[in-house]
Amino acid sequence: MIDFHALLKTLADNAVESIIVGGAAATAHGASRLTLDLDIVYCRSQENIGHLVNALTPYSPYLRGMPPGLPFRLDAQTLWNGLNFTLTTTLGEIDLLGEITAGGGYEELLPYCITLELFGVRDSL
Repeated sequence: MIDFHALLKTLADNAVESIIVGGAAATAHGASRLTLDLDIVYCRSQENIGHLVNALTPYSPYLRGMPPGLPFRLDAQTLWNGLNFTLTTTLGEIDLLGEITAGGGYEELLPYCITLELFGVRDSL
């Protein structure tokens, strides 16, 4: 089960620049869609990648769907070398998206976002 409140809070507490997309964004806008993960487009600056690693590391991030024991470490170099990651954590599943099809990355999407308060945390959608 995903703890949206805790995931959003840890991202905010660690100053992660991100935009909520996917099912959680649709639900926040009033859709009746049920989602079981949090999808975010994250800013790919080195500073922000460091914030993202600091935010998620305490929650044992691991590649979703991979067999237990497969070597994986979420660190700045891993995020910098990759782009999109589907992770499971002790707080629930989160998709880290460096960019999305037909939308681009964080900088391209930001002008089209609105800010809402979700679970007491202000975030862009």
